[in-house]
Amino acid sequence: MADLHIPDALLVKNYVDGNENALSTLIKRHESKIYGFIYSKIADRDISNDIFQDTFIKVIKTLKSNSYNEEGKFLPWVMRISHNLIVDHFRKTKKMPMYRETEEFSIFSVMSDDSLTIENKMIFDQVEVDLKKIIEELPSDQKEVLVMRMYQDMSFKEISEITGVSINTALGRMRYALMNLRKIIDKHQIILTN
Repeated sequence: MADLHIPDALLVKNYVDGNENALSTLIKRHESKIYGFIYSKIADRDISNDIFQDTFIKVIKTLKSNSYNEEGKFLPWVMRISHNLIVDHFRKTKKMPMYRETEEFSIFSVMSDDSLTIENKMIFDQVEVDLKKIIEELPSDQKEVLVMRMYQDMSFKEISEITGVSINTALGRMRYALMNLRKIIDKHQIILTN
């Protein structure tokens, strides 16, 4: 049970130094968040399991080759790997990902840091709730481009390929989405600052 208190960075170091159990501790510690993230984008258990496995194959290869240097930010690094594998999957299948959130994963959890103070965490949670509400008010074509660009980190070329519109149309939708977001934020100013 002492494993629970060992920081990720130390477990990574132990694994690199030859302790195979350290990796299984890391996987157990983060599997629900990582799998939840993958499943929220894929919504297919078999494919999600494959991507989860592939994520950890990449993690193992990187750690074994001693090219890991994330300064203790293990989870965001693994999330980035799984995100890239999800993007690759959609590139291969040319299907439009549905944007979903699950209880165990939220759009800000990858960005959040263990060192966030309680006060910052409360502000973070509030901003996340407000942002989700605001994005919901956008027209669906604008919302789609915004989500793909901001949360799935896709280029406008990738967005145009997946949505079947020209790059200019995708750029235009992003521009309108940002303009509309500003308007909606202004409209909700009182709520946002409460």
